[in-house]
Amino acid sequence: MPIYSYVCKNCGHNFDLLVGVTSEKVEFKCPKCGSKDIEREITSFGIKVSSGNKDSGSSYPTCPTGTCPWVK
Repeated sequence: MPIYSYVCKNCGHNFDLLVGVTSEKVEFKCPKCGSKDIEREITSFGIKVSSGNKDSGSSYPTCPTGTCPWVK
């Protein structure tokens, strides 16, 4: 089940929801104020990248410039 990030348009509270796949229409609400006026935010995610060697996987995102601020 995916986890989505939301922001309440009423109180500004940011929160995450685990969203299941059902045939029922489920209405979500802000856990802080109870408002149903919420908006899903666009968030990033991480992936594991491997070069084919099972011992050389990396949990850092790839950087198109070749210089990554995450790798020191």
